[in-house]
Amino acid sequence: MRNEQEVNMVTEISSLKIGRPAQRAMTEKGITTLSQLCDYTEKELLAFHGVGPKAISILKELMTKEGLSFKG
Repeated sequence: MRNEQEVNMVTEISSLKIGRPAQRAMTEKGITTLSQLCDYTEKELLAFHGVGPKAISILKELMTKEGLSFKG
């Protein structure tokens, strides 16, 4: 059985409260879990069609709660 931290690391992007365009954009780039966002800067994510400042703000808050952060 996995511990709570391991479970949180695999939080699915599709389960997050962000807009569908942002979800689609990240899925198309192969980003399916919250922990994978650690490989990207905010600027890189904003360059994805469908990802805007609101999505970044939500993701940043969720990542902080999980002890994660964007690259850089």
